[in-house]
Amino acid sequence: MQDCVFCLISNKKIPSEIVYEDDELIAFKDNNPEAPVHILIIPKKHIPSLMELNDCDMHLMPKIFDTARKLAREFKIDKSGFRLVCNCGKDGGQSVGHMHFHLLGGRAFKWPPG
Repeated sequence: MQDCVFCLISNKKIPSEIVYEDDELIAFKDNNPEAPVHILIIPKKHIPSLMELNDCDMHLMPKIFDTARKLAREFKIDKSGFRLVCNCGKDGGQSVGHMHFHLLGGRAFKWPPG
């Protein structure tokens, strides 16, 4: 998608602080962090939301979770704890129409989240 901000970041048309990349995923620091560690993990393929993930793309899910675990270790939040969030749809708080996961850590979180 030409106007999708995450596709533009994935295609290196918008600069971002990339912390992980492979053939199918890219992870970068959030520009408006909600925690000391706030990393977005996205598929390079444009998938509008979790609800539009199809059977052919389901292999991305374990890769996303594995990447989150690796990044949690790298950013030293694996022992203290972290939150991995995927907002879906307007009422779920999804603000960018590209499936993405927020890896948040480095501070205590409250429940319910809001």
